[in-house]
Amino acid sequence: MTKLFIADLHLSENRPDLTDAFIRFLETEARAAEELYILGDLFEFWIGDDEQSPLQQQVTLALRALAEHGCLLFYSHGNRDFMIGKRFAQECQMTLLPPIYSCELAGEKALLLHGDLLCTEDEAYQRFRRITSWPWLRWLFLHLPLSRRVKIAQQIRQGSRQGKQQKSLRIMDVTPQSVVACFEQHQATLMIHGHTHRPKIHDVELHLRIKARRIVLGDWDTHLWYLKIDGQQIDLLSRPITTPE
Repeated sequence: MTKLFIADLHLSENRPDLTDAFIRFLETEARAAEELYILGDLFEFWIGDDEQSPLQQQVTLALRALAEHGCLLFYSHGNRDFMIGKRFAQECQMTLLPPIYSCELAGEKALLLHGDLLCTEDEAYQRFRRITSWPWLRWLFLHLPLSRRVKIAQQIRQGSRQGKQQKSLRIMDVTPQSVVACFEQHQATLMIHGHTHRPKIHDVELHLRIKARRIVLGDWDTHLWYLKIDGQQIDLLSRPITTPE
């Protein structure tokens, strides 16, 4: 059984090349897979399932077509599109996953997550994450007019860009102690996540010298990245994003 994993596409109207690459990916590689997992930040930002922008509709139709082809779709919220709700998931025929999802992959107990939970040294972001998880605040935001939500999202994006420029690369990466703690809490030996935009397969040594692997998915910018698991075979793959002629 072939399973594919992607994250951090950051689709937006400003990058039609990424949207085209994603649609082609769904129509080619994903068509040969039984399951596709999107581990957050499919979109640059999300202001509500009711937006129904041309980009949102295009992605919805493409995902639904893949699901109707027979591929099971799963989604884990990212830090950019944590407002994605049940309506969008149902329209795409996609299952929403909890923040940390346990399953079996390649004969191992695995954890699937976006990855931002592991960046515990970034205290400002973790505080923001806790605040935006408050149900009453989300309810209030989703009941604002769409135009107001767009302005708020743009302000948050601008603040995020400025904040990244002031933070060290170490703070924006995962905290090793948090990685080990997550592995051991869930008694897993395989972890797959995105968020940091640093694609690589890491070896992790847990207590009692237990070996584990942490696979970081790459972001889609100049290249598309995906993880392919077929039985026991695990491959982290990429290729350049090209504009169709």
